[in-house]
Amino acid sequence: MDSAIEPGAPVRLTRNQIRGFWASWGGWTLDGMDSFIYALVLTPALTELLPRSGIPATPDNIGFYGGLLFALFLVGWGLSMLWGPLADRFGRVRTLMLTILCYSLFTFLGAVATSIWQLAAFRLLSGIGIGGEWSMGGTFVAEEWPESKRAMGAGYLHTGYYVGIFLAGLANYVIGARYGWRMMFAVGGTPALLVAFIRYGVREPERWSAAKDKLGARLTMRRAFGDLFAPRYRRRTILNSVYLLVSIVGLWAGSVYVPASVIHLATAAGYQTADAARLASDATMLLSVGTILGCLLLPPMAERLGRRVTLGIFFLLMGVSIAVGFGYVFYLQSGALPWFMVVLFVLGIGGANFAIYTLWLPEQYETSCRASAFAFTTSVGRFVGAGVTFLVGAGVAYFHTIGTPVALTAIAFAVGLLLVPFGLETKGQALPE
Repeated sequence: MDSAIEPGAPVRLTRNQIRGFWASWGGWTLDGMDSFIYALVLTPALTELLPRSGIPATPDNIGFYGGLLFALFLVGWGLSMLWGPLADRFGRVRTLMLTILCYSLFTFLGAVATSIWQLAAFRLLSGIGIGGEWSMGGTFVAEEWPESKRAMGAGYLHTGYYVGIFLAGLANYVIGARYGWRMMFAVGGTPALLVAFIRYGVREPERWSAAKDKLGARLTMRRAFGDLFAPRYRRRTILNSVYLLVSIVGLWAGSVYVPASVIHLATAAGYQTADAARLASDATMLLSVGTILGCLLLPPMAERLGRRVTLGIFFLLMGVSIAVGFGYVFYLQSGALPWFMVVLFVLGIGGANFAIYTLWLPEQYETSCRASAFAFTTSVGRFVGAGVTFLVGAGVAYFHTIGTPVALTAIAFAVGLLLVPFGLETKGQALPE
């Protein structure tokens, strides 16, 4: 704890803080890889599985059922709010291990899917695990890292997800393009190996252990979840959930369609199928580099400008880049592909808006309900996000284009900008006990 350190003295991380960070970062990295694998293999997977399910593999059907599977994945992520009360009752580290095992298993099973409906079920169940890892890792780092380093720790942690997306693009470039989409899902099962490291190398944060000792039998799952809607927390819980919904719409209804959009533009520009697939991987990696940069820029911005202003800036970047990229550049008669790549980099920077929640959410709740708050606010909006994602997929089928339906999701960020001033500003405040 910083209170025991003299002003100006360097703060060194303990072994548990270092190991716990790398465990959380590694889980979040592989989480990002697993969640984005589907976006990269969407077209080849559905091209094979739709006919096996008695459905023609037309471009419209691929767009429609692709949106449906994205929506089911988000429903699974929404159900991941259940991990929060478990973590408040039984510990952050134990629950972290369970989330990793969950998403690893069901991502791996995608490799043996024989119908579109089997793959849909596996995506739903993998979403439950993927959604839980972020809230568990974010809560651990917030509680375990010293106050003077906590903000940067949140930024560093969130780079993991986008390093994972980068790795997914690299794996698709090296493995998917050569061995096919099934091998990509098989690679997605490797995060389970991380559990052994966590099990034997990381202990629970002292804050949670102290809260458990203090509350004893009163530290229950029901109490942890119920506190989120007590008068003290109700307003901020609702606002935080809405902010996350805005971010979710931008990620899952926007950037997830990037690979398919790049393939479309590359094909229109005369690239062969294999080359177009590689360009989609390049675009994914470019998007990830931009977001990693954004994650590193965000913590010092939040410390200087405040949490609300920083979120507003990143919302603005997302809204403008989605509207311009998919609403204008996508339809250019010539030179669309290189300009689309430029917009993708800006979209990637804006995508770092998720990192503000890793920093901001833990500051708004006390230890006894912190994981529940993190899990609930980062998950509940995904049910609505699932509906929006499905509508985007239906819009792709209706308009026979990806650009217009995705561009319309920029409206969500305009709404988010109007609501940002009502959030709780926690700049300069210590993590509540």
